[in-house]
Amino acid sequence: MAKSKHYYIRKTHRWLGVILGIQFLLWTIGGLYFSWSNMDEVHGDFQKRNAPLLSSNISLISPTMVLDTIKKVHRIDSVVSIQLIEILGKPFYQVRCISAIHNHANHEHDMQEMNHLANAETGQLRGPLTKEEAVEVAKMRFNGEPKVKLVEYLTGTNSHHEYRENPLPAYAITFEHPSKTTVYVASELGTVEKFRNNKWRVFDFLWMMHTMDYESRDHIGNWLLRAFSIFGLVTVMSGFALFFVSSKRPKPKNPGEHK
Repeated sequence: MAKSKHYYIRKTHRWLGVILGIQFLLWTIGGLYFSWSNMDEVHGDFQKRNAPLLSSNISLISPTMVLDTIKKVHRIDSVVSIQLIEILGKPFYQVRCISAIHNHANHEHDMQEMNHLANAETGQLRGPLTKEEAVEVAKMRFNGEPKVKLVEYLTGTNSHHEYRENPLPAYAITFEHPSKTTVYVASELGTVEKFRNNKWRVFDFLWMMHTMDYESRDHIGNWLLRAFSIFGLVTVMSGFALFFVSSKRPKPKNPGEHK
């Protein structure tokens, strides 16, 4: 006996529902968390102090003098940025530049980004922040009177690390706080780069499940997400088809046909 189209639509819809049901649930949970969360809390904005301001009475040297000093020890091909920043009460130039390094293997030049810190009053270059300096910088940017729980020095991160794709090397300073906040300070830049707390970590995990990017978490155009989106559309359409097919009622027979 041939199967009816109602049977095949119902069968297709049921199996698509089973396959996609878990992902639909994760999308819903993620959507609820995203929409009900205070993004200022997720980003740790309530825990951040504003960066200290510099006095207008400071006497600054020209950034050109700093560049000349750097050129004496390192080659500079391009300047990315020069920024005046404050480090523990003193003004510094944060210089980000690019140098071409000759690769003898293929006789080509590799572009390498280099960061330098120079005293903005004297022009003297200084090295990256020490562990003690990084801790002090983190404390000055964290509200309250934080107590340091753990300090880590990062030279590399994987694609799932909460500090992924941010300037390295960096110090990760974790405070004893209900939010378990970690402040990341880039040692060569001399600045706080990120605040990460438990709410952000939950958000990040659900975002990974939402985007279905299990490699880097942030690529929303991956093929797995696209495939599930199409399957989801097919599931919805098969549900509508099943509804209309099931809604069709057989026509009543004409009593005169039996005579």
